[in-house]
Amino acid sequence: MKKNIILIGMPGVGKSTVGVVLAKVMGYQFIDADLVIQEKEGKLLREIIAEVGPEGFLKVENRINSGIEAEHAIIATGGSVVYGAEAMEHLGRIGTVVYLKLPYRELERRLSDIKGRGVVLRNGQTLHDLYEERVPLYEKYADVIVDEHHLNVEQTIEKIMELKERFQ
Repeated sequence: MKKNIILIGMPGVGKSTVGVVLAKVMGYQFIDADLVIQEKEGKLLREIIAEVGPEGFLKVENRINSGIEAEHAIIATGGSVVYGAEAMEHLGRIGTVVYLKLPYRELERRLSDIKGRGVVLRNGQTLHDLYEERVPLYEKYADVIVDEHHLNVEQTIEKIMELKERFQ
């Protein structure tokens, strides 16, 4: 029986927002994997990316996410976690992986300051390129997909709670 719920998806889908409220509703702890990375590295995500580049950041993210240990937790991951096979295998062992899915147009509306958010973009890569690259990875690793199109935070949480019985 998997004891945690792991939230994956693009930046801006609401992993942290949904995660905090879901943790309260379920009586679980909330873990923001990006904050764990910042705490362990002693730097902001964008500072890590500036220092070691996008590929270096992915290595840091993979290493730290591979070491997260928790029980009865909602874990909100960074959008790029799916590039780390070791991290995704580990997270899949300790929890049910829920992909919070949004159509590109809706995601584009939500994201204004993509660089300030610490989003890993390679030179010349657009948000649309990133979306097209990541969606197949999110789908590959997801145990459950929650389509958030036209849903607010409460409705997304209700949908996850409905699905909870299937994976607990």
